[in-house]
Amino acid sequence: MKKNKKMIVGFLAPAVIIFLIVFLYPIIRTIMMSMYKIESVTDTMEWWTFVGLGNYQKLFTTAIFKTAMMNILKIWALGGIIVLSVSLLFGVILTSGIRGKKFFRAIIYLPNIVSAVALATMWLQYVYSSKFGLLKLVLDSLGLHKLAKTPWLDSDHKFWALLFAYCFGMIGYHMLIWMSGIERISPDLFEAATIDGANKPQQFRYMTMPLLKGVFKTNITMWTVSTAAFFVWSQLFSTVTADKATIVPVQYMYMHTFGAGNAVTERNAGYGAAIGIILCLCVVIVFSICNKLIKDDDLEF
Repeated sequence: MKKNKKMIVGFLAPAVIIFLIVFLYPIIRTIMMSMYKIESVTDTMEWWTFVGLGNYQKLFTTAIFKTAMMNILKIWALGGIIVLSVSLLFGVILTSGIRGKKFFRAIIYLPNIVSAVALATMWLQYVYSSKFGLLKLVLDSLGLHKLAKTPWLDSDHKFWALLFAYCFGMIGYHMLIWMSGIERISPDLFEAATIDGANKPQQFRYMTMPLLKGVFKTNITMWTVSTAAFFVWSQLFSTVTADKATIVPVQYMYMHTFGAGNAVTERNAGYGAAIGIILCLCVVIVFSICNKLIKDDDLEF
């Protein structure tokens, strides 16, 4: 190691320099910006006005930010239950020896290939349309005429329409993560359990689920990160600059950082940076809790 110090430094230097430039510097700068009032994100530091923790204090006393945080919490909690449960179900079915596994896996994953803009537009213009929407046609064909007349895109139903559409698009991604974990489990374990008299539900409860703790932690982390960055769907489901029914923190941050073109939203990049820091802390907290509660070090395959 002592003889090869120069070689080690030479190999590590490019990676360390890139990390400092691409990751560490933006993080430090964002933390600094969150303590200033900045009219434009491109302003030099001489134009910044120091406010300390004023941006954070203002955030937690602003009703629309509280609404945005509550919306993202519901998307994370309710959507997480739906997406992780359904994706786990599909993962178990597709790894059970079913015929056409590759075909069904591709079909379920297909929404992840399509652009989020195109997918959201499809739901808005085709599925939820009150005149010729797919959902209306399906409900009418089932005789649920009263339910078919529901205005899914009004202020009372828009959030749930958004949540369902978003969950539909995310199931395939998390299904593949579950499948990668299930396929790691040796078939010999299930064969031995079958010989010992364990049925399929018992094998799933006492074998599959404990051995998927690490995969569950990964899925929770990835879902939290994608939820924290939730923006495109909210923006497209909003009929105006910001709809309280679907507003989320990243959309609110975008409005303040780049301006919303109205008198209600003040253009302040420092305020937007504070929102970003809060979201980052939320992700770190969830990740830390998962690491604390979900232990898979003692498991063996």
